[in-house]
Amino acid sequence: MTITIRLAERSDAAAVAEWNAAMAWETEHKRLEHEVLARGVAAVFDEPRRGFYLVAERDGEPVGCLLVTYEWSDWRNGDFWWIQSVYVAPQARRGGVFRALYADVARRAGEAGAVGLRLYVETENLRAQSTYRDLGMEQCHYLMYEQMLK
Repeated sequence: MTITIRLAERSDAAAVAEWNAAMAWETEHKRLEHEVLARGVAAVFDEPRRGFYLVAERDGEPVGCLLVTYEWSDWRNGDFWWIQSVYVAPQARRGGVFRALYADVARRAGEAGAVGLRLYVETENLRAQSTYRDLGMEQCHYLMYEQMLK
């Protein structure tokens, strides 16, 4: 089976939104509001400064995606690329789909001059944490805090 990675197109927006909803439910048991999610996905296509989606295809069939966003680091005078909204369809898991997506992001980031890759993961998602370590990522010493405004 061949895995290929491509930039998502606007025609992928519905699938990306569906996968995001599935990921939110699977990881946090959170139901996302469809209209808000659809507008959020569309906003990435409307404003490329926000980031971009990649889609993984296995033998020509879409089986996963992720979002890349940017964080400027004044300390390093460069962008960190954040990997977000990762989803691999259940039938394609443990088959190298995320590994291929990650390799493509790393290649693109290197070509663009990014200073590093980052992502966040649920504290209890040990399988994902193991995968990220296997890819050469390290747990950093920062904790994440947030205050929701909406």
